[in-house]
Amino acid sequence: MQHGCRCIGLSRAAYYRTPLGSERDADIIQALNALLDNHPRWGFWMCRKVLRRQGHPWNHKRLYRVYCELRLNQKRRAKRRLPTREKQPLSVPHRPNQVWSADFMSDALHAGRRFRTFNVIDDFNREVLHIEIDTSITGRRLIHIFERLRQERGLPDTLRVDNGPEFLSGDFVAWAGQAGMEMRYIQPGQPNQNAYVERFNKTFRDEVLDLYLFRNLGEVREATYWWRIEYNEQRPHDSLGDLTPLEYLSRNAGTSTLQLST
Repeated sequence: MQHGCRCIGLSRAAYYRTPLGSERDADIIQALNALLDNHPRWGFWMCRKVLRRQGHPWNHKRLYRVYCELRLNQKRRAKRRLPTREKQPLSVPHRPNQVWSADFMSDALHAGRRFRTFNVIDDFNREVLHIEIDTSITGRRLIHIFERLRQERGLPDTLRVDNGPEFLSGDFVAWAGQAGMEMRYIQPGQPNQNAYVERFNKTFRDEVLDLYLFRNLGEVREATYWWRIEYNEQRPHDSLGDLTPLEYLSRNAGTSTLQLST
């Protein structure tokens, strides 16, 4: 051993010495663990600031080394680049199929499996036109949904949506342009610009998604189907003068437009 240490230029004392390792950093490890037990989502710089306020003198380089050795460093989410959007006024349509609003929601089954809902409403009378439920809904899936709606009642002049990847997909945007449907994107982080469907989402969550524990997607679809009928035909709306969506459509759009929803 002595010959080997001499060959590599290492003293025997250094070879036999027990590495300090975690023993030297025991206080830092204990302080970090105590901090993150109560605040597991705090990052390094927040931990460092709080430890400084508590009077610990450790250098930030040493603290970061121990932080990484404990594998506490969290992956930073990259900010998604979105095109610049102009503020969109929330106008009230004067006829059916003038402006539709669409949005996604997310929930989970009783076993923990996640699923999504895709909701489409007519802003004119707040009528629920479609609710698609599945574990995955892509841009191509949206094309099939709107093709079915086109056969049932036509397409809107304008579709108001957020900046979700499904609405930005090349296939869906190209199809919307060919179908003559204008895409109106709200500003990022401004859900109030899509207030009609956001208000509907809250009602749908309160009265269906949060009210029941669903075992499978079939149960979600069945409960949604019957609730949608009740919502359109029996549930009065304050914004419609206490009329149901179909009653408001009948009184304000004439019998010819009523036939579009039947």
